[in-house]
Amino acid sequence: MDGLDGVVATATVLSEVDGRNGRLIVRGVDIEHLAGRTGYEGMAALLWDGLAPPARLGFGAARQDAWRLVPDLLRAARGAPVIDGLKAGLALVPADDGHVRVCAAIAVFAAALSRQARGLAPVAPDPRLGQAQDYLRMLHGAEPAREAARALEAYLVTIADHGMNASTFTARVIASTRAGVVPAVVGALAALQGPLHGGAPAPVLDMLDDVGHPGRAEAWVEAALARGERLMGFGHRV
Repeated sequence: MDGLDGVVATATVLSEVDGRNGRLIVRGVDIEHLAGRTGYEGMAALLWDGLAPPARLGFGAARQDAWRLVPDLLRAARGAPVIDGLKAGLALVPADDGHVRVCAAIAVFAAALSRQARGLAPVAPDPRLGQAQDYLRMLHGAEPAREAARALEAYLVTIADHGMNASTFTARVIASTRAGVVPAVVGALAALQGPLHGGAPAPVLDMLDDVGHPGRAEAWVEAALARGERLMGFGHRV
């Protein structure tokens, strides 16, 4: 047999990808329903229910704790790519309540590192806000439009569970050693940044810039395929 077609790699109660019918089902609920009615925090609670220990911290308090690490992180990560700074910052996150702390810290660190790369001062989190709304506020330095916050929240809900791709598989392997949540997520992030995984949007943007205009797309694709090049951004087979 070529490849892994028909091979069962694992069983999960979290989600089902029904590729033939175009459905993504998370904990028995269609993703369209969740994306329109469930916030980031609600989606996290749904995925963690019965699997993660009860958290002592909420997301708002965890973002405040992560903020205390930002000055040292920005000094250490100055001049480095944002993704490398994010990996370094997550390695400093306390292990207790790691599932909440990591999610909260990603929003705080990513916003602060992005602002530093643009020559801007970091913005402290507001624990009263939801995760998506506060991330946009920390990133841009102003209250986001309601539509922007809702769009980001729907996006985060939609991609919250990602099955068995390279980064989640990496996290599973590390977690299986009982190394803990924080090392598992740092390892997953390292896998995610590869150009054949989470790093794919960069070459997609290069491709779109090279095509330039929709009228050139067909000829550009034919020429690229004739040269044996890989076309980026068309997703996973499933």
